Amino acid sequence: MQPTPNWKNFSPRNRRLNHPQPKQRKREQALQQITMARKTPESTSPLVERAFLVGVEIYQQPGLLSVEDSLTELSLLCQTAGLEVVGELTQKLNRPHVETYIGPGKVEELKALAEETLAQVVVFDDELSPRHQRELEKALGSQIRILDRTALILDIFAQHAHTSEGMLQVELAQYEYYLPRLTRQWTHLARQAGGGGGRAGSTGGVGLRGPGETQLEVDRRQIRERIAHLKRQLEKVRAHRERYRSQRKRARLPIVALVGYTNAGKSTLLNRLARAKVYVADQLFATLDPTTRRVELPGGYQALFTDTVGFIQKLPTTLVAAFRATLEEIAQADLLLHLVDISHPNALNQFQAVQQTLEEIGAAHIPVITVLNKLDRLRHPDQALETLTRYPKAVAISGLNGSGIPDLLSRVQKELYETYTPIEVHLPYQQGALISLFHEMGQVERIEHGRGGVNIQGRLPGRLLAQFTPWLAPVKGTTSATEEAPLSPAEETI
Repeated sequence: MQPTPNWKNFSPRNRRLNHPQPKQRKREQALQQITMARKTPESTSPLVERAFLVGVEIYQQPGLLSVEDSLTELSLLCQTAGLEVVGELTQKLNRPHVETYIGPGKVEELKALAEETLAQVVVFDDELSPRHQRELEKALGSQIRILDRTALILDIFAQHAHTSEGMLQVELAQYEYYLPRLTRQWTHLARQAGGGGGRAGSTGGVGLRGPGETQLEVDRRQIRERIAHLKRQLEKVRAHRERYRSQRKRARLPIVALVGYTNAGKSTLLNRLARAKVYVADQLFATLDPTTRRVELPGGYQALFTDTVGFIQKLPTTLVAAFRATLEEIAQADLLLHLVDISHPNALNQFQAVQQTLEEIGAAHIPVITVLNKLDRLRHPDQALETLTRYPKAVAISGLNGSGIPDLLSRVQKELYETYTPIEVHLPYQQGALISLFHEMGQVERIEHGRGGVNIQGRLPGRLLAQFTPWLAPVKGTTSATEEAPLSPAEETI
Protein backbone atom coordinates (compact mmCIF):
# COMPACT_ATOMS: atom_id res chain seq x y z
CA MET A 1 0.00 0.00 0.00
CA GLN A 2 1.42 3.29 -1.19
CA PRO A 3 1.50 6.21 1.25
CA THR A 4 -0.67 9.26 0.51
CA PRO A 5 1.40 11.95 -1.16
CA ASN A 6 2.15 15.00 0.85
CA TRP A 7 1.19 18.07 -1.19
CA LYS A 8 3.52 20.19 0.86
CA ASN A 9 6.44 18.52 -0.90
CA PHE A 10 5.30 19.94 -4.28
CA SER A 11 6.59 23.28 -5.37
CA PRO A 12 4.19 26.23 -5.85
CA ARG A 13 4.79 25.99 -9.59
CA ASN A 14 3.55 22.41 -9.66
CA ARG A 15 0.48 23.31 -7.59
CA ARG A 16 -0.41 26.08 -10.11
CA LEU A 17 -0.14 23.62 -13.00
CA ASN A 18 -2.41 21.05 -11.37
CA HIS A 19 -4.95 23.54 -10.03
CA PRO A 20 -5.67 26.48 -12.40
CA GLN A 21 -6.05 29.87 -10.83
CA PRO A 22 -9.30 31.90 -11.20
CA LYS A 23 -7.79 34.24 -13.86
CA GLN A 24 -6.69 31.32 -16.01
CA ARG A 25 -10.10 29.68 -15.62
CA LYS A 26 -11.87 32.84 -16.80
CA ARG A 27 -9.53 33.07 -19.77
CA GLU A 28 -10.30 29.49 -20.78
CA GLN A 29 -14.05 30.11 -20.50
CA ALA A 30 -13.77 33.22 -22.68
CA LEU A 31 -11.82 31.29 -25.32
CA GLN A 32 -14.43 28.55 -25.25
CA GLN A 33 -17.25 31.07 -25.79
CA ILE A 34 -15.39 32.63 -28.73
CA THR A 35 -14.90 29.20 -30.27
CA MET A 36 -18.60 28.36 -29.90
CA ALA A 37 -19.58 31.71 -31.39
CA ARG A 38 -17.41 31.01 -34.43
CA LYS A 39 -19.11 27.65 -34.94
CA THR A 40 -22.62 29.18 -34.84
CA PRO A 41 -23.79 29.63 -38.48
CA GLU A 42 -24.80 33.11 -39.54
CA SER A 43 -28.12 33.81 -41.26
CA THR A 44 -27.90 33.66 -45.07
CA SER A 45 -31.31 35.25 -45.76
CA PRO A 46 -30.98 38.61 -47.55
CA LEU A 47 -31.82 41.74 -45.63
CA VAL A 48 -35.15 43.32 -46.54
CA GLU A 49 -34.65 46.76 -48.08
CA ARG A 50 -36.84 49.66 -47.03
CA ALA A 51 -38.70 51.44 -49.83
CA PHE A 52 -40.38 54.85 -49.96
CA LEU A 53 -43.10 55.36 -52.61
CA VAL A 54 -43.74 58.49 -54.68
CA GLY A 55 -46.90 59.09 -56.73
CA VAL A 56 -47.71 62.03 -59.02
CA GLU A 57 -51.14 63.04 -60.32
CA ILE A 58 -50.89 64.93 -63.61
CA TYR A 59 -53.80 67.22 -64.48
CA GLN A 60 -55.58 66.48 -67.77
CA GLN A 61 -53.96 63.03 -67.82
CA PRO A 62 -56.41 60.94 -65.80
CA GLY A 63 -55.46 57.31 -65.29
CA LEU A 64 -57.62 54.28 -64.76
CA LEU A 65 -56.79 54.33 -61.06
CA SER A 66 -56.54 57.24 -58.65
CA VAL A 67 -53.10 58.08 -57.31
CA GLU A 68 -54.00 56.50 -53.95
CA ASP A 69 -55.17 53.24 -55.53
CA SER A 70 -52.18 53.21 -57.85
CA LEU A 71 -49.82 53.57 -54.88
CA THR A 72 -51.63 50.70 -53.16
CA GLU A 73 -50.95 48.56 -56.21
CA LEU A 74 -47.33 49.76 -56.25
CA SER A 75 -47.03 48.71 -52.61
CA LEU A 76 -48.15 45.18 -53.56
CA LEU A 77 -45.54 45.16 -56.32
CA CYS A 78 -42.89 46.14 -53.77
CA GLN A 79 -43.95 43.34 -51.44
CA THR A 80 -43.77 40.87 -54.33
CA ALA A 81 -40.26 42.10 -55.13
CA GLY A 82 -39.18 41.70 -51.50
CA LEU A 83 -39.22 45.35 -50.37
CA GLU A 84 -40.66 46.78 -47.16
CA VAL A 85 -42.71 49.95 -47.74
CA VAL A 86 -42.03 52.56 -45.06
CA GLY A 87 -43.84 55.63 -46.43
CA GLU A 88 -45.57 57.43 -49.29
CA LEU A 89 -45.42 60.88 -50.87
CA THR A 90 -47.82 62.36 -53.45
CA GLN A 91 -47.96 65.54 -55.48
CA LYS A 92 -50.34 67.12 -58.01
CA LEU A 93 -48.73 68.80 -61.01
CA ASN A 94 -49.80 70.37 -64.29
CA ARG A 95 -46.89 68.58 -65.95
CA PRO A 96 -43.78 66.72 -64.72
CA HIS A 97 -40.84 68.85 -63.66
CA VAL A 98 -38.16 69.08 -66.34
CA GLU A 99 -35.26 67.94 -64.16
CA THR A 100 -36.57 65.92 -61.21
CA TYR A 101 -40.13 64.93 -62.29
CA ILE A 102 -41.45 66.26 -58.96
CA GLY A 103 -40.96 69.84 -57.79
CA PRO A 104 -37.73 71.00 -56.09
CA GLY A 105 -39.56 71.52 -52.79
CA LYS A 106 -40.92 67.96 -52.91
CA VAL A 107 -37.41 66.69 -53.62
CA GLU A 108 -36.17 68.26 -50.37
CA GLU A 109 -39.17 66.85 -48.51
CA LEU A 110 -38.56 63.44 -50.04
CA LYS A 111 -34.91 63.52 -48.98
CA ALA A 112 -35.83 64.39 -45.39
CA LEU A 113 -38.50 61.68 -45.22
CA ALA A 114 -36.18 59.08 -46.72
CA GLU A 115 -33.52 59.87 -44.13
CA GLU A 116 -36.07 59.84 -41.33
CA THR A 117 -37.50 56.44 -42.32
CA LEU A 118 -34.06 55.00 -43.15
CA ALA A 119 -35.27 54.20 -46.67
CA GLN A 120 -32.74 52.64 -49.02
CA VAL A 121 -34.88 52.70 -52.17
CA VAL A 122 -37.24 55.34 -53.57
CA VAL A 123 -39.81 53.93 -56.02
CA PHE A 124 -41.75 56.21 -58.39
CA ASP A 125 -45.15 55.09 -59.63
CA ASP A 126 -44.43 56.26 -63.19
CA GLU A 127 -41.63 55.59 -65.64
CA LEU A 128 -38.78 58.08 -65.23
CA SER A 129 -36.68 59.40 -68.08
CA PRO A 130 -32.90 58.94 -67.87
CA ARG A 131 -32.49 62.63 -67.01
CA HIS A 132 -35.08 62.48 -64.21
CA GLN A 133 -33.36 59.47 -62.71
CA ARG A 134 -29.91 61.05 -62.94
CA GLU A 135 -30.96 64.35 -61.34
CA LEU A 136 -32.85 62.58 -58.55
CA GLU A 137 -29.80 60.46 -57.74
CA LYS A 138 -27.74 63.65 -57.45
CA ALA A 139 -30.31 65.32 -55.20
CA LEU A 140 -30.96 62.37 -52.87
CA GLY A 141 -27.39 61.15 -52.63
CA SER A 142 -25.61 57.97 -53.57
CA GLN A 143 -26.93 56.04 -50.55
CA ILE A 144 -30.49 55.96 -51.96
CA ARG A 145 -31.35 54.07 -55.14
CA ILE A 146 -34.00 55.40 -57.52
CA LEU A 147 -36.42 52.98 -59.16
CA ASP A 148 -39.51 53.53 -61.26
CA ARG A 149 -42.51 51.31 -61.86
CA THR A 150 -40.99 49.74 -64.98
CA ALA A 151 -37.73 48.77 -63.24
CA LEU A 152 -39.70 47.26 -60.35
CA ILE A 153 -41.86 45.12 -62.67
CA LEU A 154 -38.77 43.99 -64.58
CA ASP A 155 -37.18 42.90 -61.31
CA ILE A 156 -40.29 40.88 -60.40
CA PHE A 157 -40.28 39.23 -63.82
CA ALA A 158 -36.60 38.37 -63.38
CA GLN A 159 -37.37 36.68 -60.04
CA HIS A 160 -40.28 34.64 -61.47
CA ALA A 161 -38.72 33.61 -64.80
CA HIS A 162 -37.74 29.93 -64.59
CA THR A 163 -37.85 28.65 -68.19
CA SER A 164 -35.29 29.48 -70.85
CA GLU A 165 -37.90 31.34 -72.89
CA GLY A 166 -38.99 33.46 -69.93
CA MET A 167 -35.38 34.30 -69.06
CA LEU A 168 -34.68 35.37 -72.65
CA GLN A 169 -37.73 37.63 -72.71
CA VAL A 170 -36.94 39.23 -69.36
CA GLU A 171 -33.28 39.76 -70.25
CA LEU A 172 -34.25 41.46 -73.52
CA ALA A 173 -36.68 43.78 -71.73
CA GLN A 174 -34.05 44.65 -69.12
CA TYR A 175 -31.39 45.48 -71.71
CA GLU A 176 -33.77 47.66 -73.74
CA TYR A 177 -34.78 49.50 -70.57
CA TYR A 178 -31.27 50.07 -69.20
CA LEU A 179 -29.56 50.90 -72.52
CA PRO A 180 -30.46 54.63 -72.46
CA ARG A 181 -29.81 54.74 -68.70
CA LEU A 182 -26.20 53.61 -68.68
CA THR A 183 -23.79 55.66 -66.59
CA ARG A 184 -20.02 55.48 -66.51
CA GLN A 185 -18.84 53.18 -63.74
CA TRP A 186 -15.09 53.74 -64.14
CA THR A 187 -13.53 57.15 -63.56
CA HIS A 188 -10.08 56.02 -64.73
CA LEU A 189 -11.21 55.07 -68.24
CA ALA A 190 -11.90 58.43 -69.80
CA ARG A 191 -11.22 57.32 -73.37
CA GLN A 192 -9.63 54.48 -75.24
CA ALA A 193 -7.08 55.47 -77.85
CA GLY A 194 -8.09 55.35 -81.52
CA GLY A 195 -6.64 55.95 -84.96
CA GLY A 196 -8.16 59.28 -85.79
CA GLY A 197 -5.10 60.61 -87.64
CA GLY A 198 -5.47 64.27 -88.47
CA ARG A 199 -8.45 64.80 -86.18
CA ALA A 200 -6.23 64.72 -83.10
CA GLY A 201 -2.87 65.70 -84.49
CA SER A 202 0.16 63.55 -85.26
CA THR A 203 1.24 62.86 -81.71
CA GLY A 204 1.29 59.32 -80.39
CA GLY A 205 2.30 56.04 -81.92
CA VAL A 206 0.65 54.11 -84.69
CA GLY A 207 -2.91 53.18 -83.71
CA LEU A 208 -2.91 55.60 -80.75
CA ARG A 209 -4.14 58.73 -82.51
CA GLY A 210 -7.65 60.17 -82.37
CA PRO A 211 -10.14 60.59 -79.59
CA GLY A 212 -11.05 56.92 -79.54
CA GLU A 213 -14.28 55.88 -77.79
CA THR A 214 -15.37 56.09 -74.22
CA GLN A 215 -16.00 53.06 -72.05
CA LEU A 216 -19.66 54.01 -72.08
CA GLU A 217 -19.75 53.65 -75.87
CA VAL A 218 -18.11 50.23 -75.60
CA ASP A 219 -20.80 49.15 -73.13
CA ARG A 220 -23.57 50.42 -75.38
CA ARG A 221 -22.16 48.56 -78.38
CA GLN A 222 -21.90 45.32 -76.41
CA ILE A 223 -25.47 45.69 -75.13
CA ARG A 224 -26.78 46.32 -78.65
CA GLU A 225 -25.03 43.17 -79.83
CA ARG A 226 -26.57 41.24 -76.95
CA ILE A 227 -30.03 42.65 -77.76
CA ALA A 228 -29.66 41.57 -81.40
CA HIS A 229 -28.64 38.07 -80.24
CA LEU A 230 -31.63 37.81 -77.86
CA LYS A 231 -34.03 38.90 -80.61
CA ARG A 232 -32.68 36.18 -82.90
CA GLN A 233 -33.17 33.59 -80.16
CA LEU A 234 -36.71 34.78 -79.45
CA GLU A 235 -37.51 34.68 -83.15
CA LYS A 236 -36.65 30.98 -83.07
CA VAL A 237 -38.96 30.59 -80.06
CA ARG A 238 -41.74 32.39 -81.93
CA ALA A 239 -41.29 30.12 -84.95
CA HIS A 240 -41.34 27.08 -82.65
CA ARG A 241 -44.61 28.23 -81.09
CA GLU A 242 -46.06 28.90 -84.54
CA ARG A 243 -45.37 25.30 -85.56
CA TYR A 244 -47.15 24.06 -82.45
CA ARG A 245 -50.15 26.28 -83.20
CA SER A 246 -50.27 24.89 -86.74
CA GLN A 247 -50.40 21.37 -85.34
CA ARG A 248 -53.26 22.36 -83.05
CA LYS A 249 -55.20 23.85 -85.95
CA ARG A 250 -54.78 20.65 -87.94
CA ALA A 251 -56.13 18.74 -84.95
CA ARG A 252 -59.23 20.99 -85.07
CA LEU A 253 -59.06 21.65 -81.33
CA PRO A 254 -60.13 25.20 -80.42
CA ILE A 255 -57.83 27.25 -78.20
CA VAL A 256 -59.21 29.21 -75.24
CA ALA A 257 -56.86 31.78 -73.66
CA LEU A 258 -57.26 32.85 -70.04
CA VAL A 259 -56.54 36.57 -69.82
CA GLY A 260 -57.01 39.13 -67.09
CA TYR A 261 -55.41 41.43 -64.57
CA THR A 262 -52.54 40.02 -62.58
CA ASN A 263 -53.63 37.90 -59.60
CA ALA A 264 -57.16 37.52 -60.98
CA GLY A 265 -57.09 33.72 -60.49
CA LYS A 266 -56.23 32.40 -63.97
CA SER A 267 -53.90 29.63 -62.78
CA THR A 268 -56.38 28.55 -60.10
CA LEU A 269 -59.12 28.25 -62.72
CA LEU A 270 -56.89 26.21 -65.04
CA ASN A 271 -56.07 23.83 -62.19
CA ARG A 272 -59.78 23.46 -61.47
CA LEU A 273 -60.80 22.84 -65.12
CA ALA A 274 -57.95 20.56 -66.22
CA ARG A 275 -56.93 19.08 -62.85
CA ALA A 276 -53.49 20.51 -63.52
CA LYS A 277 -50.76 21.44 -61.08
CA VAL A 278 -49.81 24.89 -62.29
CA TYR A 279 -47.98 27.04 -59.74
CA VAL A 280 -50.45 29.21 -57.82
CA ALA A 281 -49.60 32.04 -55.40
CA ASP A 282 -51.49 35.01 -54.01
CA GLN A 283 -49.07 37.51 -55.49
CA LEU A 284 -48.62 39.62 -58.60
CA PHE A 285 -47.13 38.06 -61.74
CA ALA A 286 -46.82 34.56 -60.33
CA THR A 287 -47.22 33.17 -63.89
CA LEU A 288 -44.98 34.28 -66.76
CA ASP A 289 -44.82 31.35 -69.16
CA PRO A 290 -47.99 30.13 -70.91
CA THR A 291 -49.28 26.69 -69.92
CA THR A 292 -51.74 24.73 -72.10
CA ARG A 293 -53.99 21.90 -70.91
CA ARG A 294 -56.82 19.89 -72.51
CA VAL A 295 -60.29 20.44 -70.98
CA GLU A 296 -63.44 18.38 -71.48
CA LEU A 297 -66.55 20.38 -72.50
CA PRO A 298 -70.22 19.35 -72.31
CA GLY A 299 -71.45 17.20 -75.19
CA GLY A 300 -68.18 15.32 -75.61
CA TYR A 301 -66.31 18.33 -77.03
CA GLN A 302 -62.75 19.26 -76.11
CA ALA A 303 -60.71 22.46 -76.08
CA LEU A 304 -57.21 23.60 -75.19
CA PHE A 305 -57.06 26.15 -72.36
CA THR A 306 -53.95 28.33 -72.12
CA ASP A 307 -52.90 30.22 -69.00
CA THR A 308 -51.12 33.48 -69.89
CA VAL A 309 -49.20 36.26 -68.16
CA GLY A 310 -51.32 38.76 -66.27
CA PHE A 311 -51.75 42.39 -67.28
CA ILE A 312 -51.46 45.54 -65.22
CA GLN A 313 -52.06 49.24 -65.67
CA LYS A 314 -49.09 51.22 -67.03
CA LEU A 315 -47.71 48.02 -68.55
CA PRO A 316 -44.16 48.79 -69.74
CA THR A 317 -43.84 48.89 -73.51
CA THR A 318 -40.53 47.01 -73.29
CA LEU A 319 -42.38 44.06 -71.76
CA VAL A 320 -45.01 44.06 -74.51
CA ALA A 321 -42.29 44.01 -77.15
CA ALA A 322 -40.15 41.39 -75.42
CA PHE A 323 -43.10 39.07 -74.66
CA ARG A 324 -44.36 39.14 -78.26
CA ALA A 325 -43.88 35.39 -78.64
CA THR A 326 -45.92 34.75 -75.51
CA LEU A 327 -48.65 37.31 -76.23
CA GLU A 328 -49.19 35.76 -79.66
CA GLU A 329 -50.78 32.86 -77.81
CA ILE A 330 -53.55 35.31 -76.94
CA ALA A 331 -53.80 36.92 -80.38
CA GLN A 332 -54.12 33.49 -82.08
CA ALA A 333 -56.75 32.09 -79.68
CA ASP A 334 -60.27 31.17 -80.78
CA LEU A 335 -61.89 32.44 -77.57
CA LEU A 336 -60.82 34.58 -74.62
CA LEU A 337 -61.91 34.09 -71.03
CA HIS A 338 -61.43 37.48 -69.41
CA LEU A 339 -61.14 36.87 -65.66
CA VAL A 340 -62.09 39.72 -63.35
CA ASP A 341 -61.48 39.69 -59.59
CA ILE A 342 -65.01 40.64 -58.53
CA SER A 343 -63.89 41.05 -54.90
CA HIS A 344 -61.39 43.80 -55.78
CA PRO A 345 -62.62 47.37 -55.17
CA ASN A 346 -61.20 48.49 -58.55
CA ALA A 347 -62.57 45.59 -60.58
CA LEU A 348 -64.07 47.84 -63.26
CA ASN A 349 -60.82 49.78 -63.72
CA GLN A 350 -58.87 46.54 -63.98
CA PHE A 351 -61.35 45.32 -66.61
CA GLN A 352 -60.75 48.46 -68.67
CA ALA A 353 -56.95 48.13 -68.33
CA VAL A 354 -57.08 44.59 -69.76
CA GLN A 355 -59.34 45.71 -72.61
CA GLN A 356 -56.81 48.40 -73.57
CA THR A 357 -53.96 45.89 -73.52
CA LEU A 358 -55.91 43.47 -75.72
CA GLU A 359 -56.36 46.25 -78.27
CA GLU A 360 -52.64 47.02 -78.18
CA ILE A 361 -51.63 43.42 -78.94
CA GLY A 362 -54.24 43.02 -81.71
CA ALA A 363 -56.64 40.68 -79.88
CA ALA A 364 -59.71 42.93 -79.68
CA HIS A 365 -61.49 41.06 -82.50
CA ILE A 366 -61.53 37.69 -80.67
CA PRO A 367 -64.81 36.66 -78.97
CA VAL A 368 -64.69 37.19 -75.20
CA ILE A 369 -66.52 35.68 -72.24
CA THR A 370 -66.18 37.75 -69.06
CA VAL A 371 -65.62 35.56 -65.98
CA LEU A 372 -66.32 37.20 -62.61
CA ASN A 373 -64.00 35.18 -60.37
CA LYS A 374 -63.50 34.91 -56.58
CA LEU A 375 -67.20 34.74 -55.82
CA ASP A 376 -66.32 33.02 -52.54
CA ARG A 377 -64.72 36.22 -51.19
CA LEU A 378 -67.94 38.22 -51.34
CA ARG A 379 -69.97 38.57 -48.16
CA HIS A 380 -73.16 38.56 -50.23
CA PRO A 381 -72.64 36.47 -53.40
CA ASP A 382 -76.03 37.63 -54.69
CA GLN A 383 -74.42 41.01 -55.39
CA ALA A 384 -72.54 39.38 -58.27
CA LEU A 385 -75.85 38.89 -60.10
CA GLU A 386 -76.31 42.66 -60.20
CA THR A 387 -72.76 43.09 -61.46
CA LEU A 388 -73.32 40.68 -64.36
CA THR A 389 -75.33 43.33 -66.19
CA ARG A 390 -72.24 45.59 -66.45
CA TYR A 391 -70.16 43.08 -68.37
CA PRO A 392 -70.94 41.45 -71.75
CA LYS A 393 -71.45 37.68 -71.67
CA ALA A 394 -70.54 37.48 -67.99
CA VAL A 395 -70.44 34.34 -65.83
CA ALA A 396 -69.92 34.40 -62.05
CA ILE A 397 -67.71 31.62 -60.67
CA SER A 398 -65.28 30.71 -57.93
CA GLY A 399 -62.16 29.01 -59.22
CA LEU A 400 -61.25 27.99 -55.68
CA ASN A 401 -64.38 26.04 -54.65
CA GLY A 402 -65.74 25.32 -58.13
CA SER A 403 -69.08 27.13 -57.95
CA GLY A 404 -70.35 28.24 -61.38
CA ILE A 405 -67.88 26.04 -63.31
CA PRO A 406 -70.59 23.96 -65.11
CA ASP A 407 -72.27 27.14 -66.33
CA LEU A 408 -68.93 28.45 -67.57
CA LEU A 409 -68.12 25.26 -69.50
CA SER A 410 -71.58 25.28 -71.09
CA ARG A 411 -71.09 28.88 -72.17
CA VAL A 412 -67.68 28.06 -73.66
CA GLN A 413 -69.09 25.06 -75.54
CA LYS A 414 -71.92 27.16 -76.95
CA GLU A 415 -69.58 29.98 -77.97
CA LEU A 416 -67.15 27.63 -79.71
CA TYR A 417 -69.51 25.24 -81.44
CA GLU A 418 -73.00 26.73 -81.60
CA THR A 419 -72.70 30.51 -81.95
CA TYR A 420 -72.28 31.63 -85.58
CA THR A 421 -71.11 35.07 -86.60
CA PRO A 422 -71.90 36.62 -90.02
CA ILE A 423 -68.77 37.52 -91.99
CA GLU A 424 -67.60 38.22 -95.52
CA VAL A 425 -64.11 37.26 -96.66
CA HIS A 426 -62.01 37.41 -99.81
CA LEU A 427 -59.81 34.31 -99.88
CA PRO A 428 -57.02 33.84 -102.45
CA TYR A 429 -57.05 30.55 -104.29
CA GLN A 430 -53.77 29.66 -102.56
CA GLN A 431 -55.74 29.46 -99.30
CA GLY A 432 -57.54 26.31 -100.33
CA ALA A 433 -57.49 24.95 -96.78
CA LEU A 434 -59.44 27.97 -95.50
CA ILE A 435 -61.94 27.75 -98.36
CA SER A 436 -62.50 24.09 -97.53
CA LEU A 437 -62.78 24.90 -93.82
CA PHE A 438 -65.45 27.55 -94.50
CA HIS A 439 -67.54 25.04 -96.48
CA GLU A 440 -67.06 22.31 -93.89
CA MET A 441 -67.59 24.19 -90.61
CA GLY A 442 -69.52 27.30 -91.68
CA GLN A 443 -72.73 28.24 -93.46
CA VAL A 444 -72.17 29.62 -96.94
CA GLU A 445 -74.84 32.08 -98.07
CA ARG A 446 -73.20 33.62 -101.14
CA ILE A 447 -70.04 32.79 -103.06
CA GLU A 448 -68.42 34.56 -106.03
CA HIS A 449 -65.32 33.39 -107.90
CA GLY A 450 -63.00 36.04 -109.31
CA ARG A 451 -59.55 36.26 -110.82
CA GLY A 452 -57.54 36.58 -107.64
CA GLY A 453 -59.72 34.56 -105.31
CA VAL A 454 -63.17 33.82 -104.04
CA ASN A 455 -65.58 36.05 -102.10
CA ILE A 456 -67.60 34.14 -99.51
CA GLN A 457 -70.40 35.56 -97.39
CA GLY A 458 -71.90 33.45 -94.64
CA ARG A 459 -71.55 32.46 -91.00
CA LEU A 460 -68.69 30.92 -89.03
CA PRO A 461 -68.33 29.64 -85.47
CA GLY A 462 -66.69 32.20 -83.23
CA ARG A 463 -63.69 29.97 -82.63
CA LEU A 464 -62.72 30.12 -86.34
CA LEU A 465 -62.86 33.89 -86.77
CA ALA A 466 -59.19 34.38 -85.85
CA GLN A 467 -58.04 32.23 -88.78
CA PHE A 468 -59.97 34.40 -91.27
CA THR A 469 -58.97 37.74 -89.75
CA PRO A 470 -56.45 38.74 -92.51
CA TRP A 471 -59.21 38.41 -95.11
CA LEU A 472 -62.16 39.47 -92.93
CA ALA A 473 -64.52 42.23 -94.07
CA PRO A 474 -67.53 43.47 -92.03
CA VAL A 475 -70.96 42.67 -93.36
CA LYS A 476 -73.19 45.71 -93.80
CA GLY A 477 -76.08 45.87 -91.40
CA THR A 478 -74.83 43.09 -89.12
CA THR A 479 -74.06 43.19 -85.45
CA SER A 480 -70.77 42.58 -83.70
CA ALA A 481 -69.61 39.22 -82.45
CA THR A 482 -70.77 40.03 -78.92
CA GLU A 483 -74.39 40.53 -80.02
CA GLU A 484 -76.91 38.04 -81.26
CA ALA A 485 -76.48 37.28 -84.97
CA PRO A 486 -79.37 38.45 -87.20
CA LEU A 487 -81.30 36.17 -89.50
CA SER A 488 -79.97 35.53 -93.00
CA PRO A 489 -82.07 36.64 -96.04
CA ALA A 490 -83.07 33.03 -96.58
CA GLU A 491 -84.30 32.71 -92.97
CA GLU A 492 -86.21 36.01 -93.18
CA THR A 493 -88.26 34.81 -96.17
CA ILE A 494 -89.38 31.67 -94.32
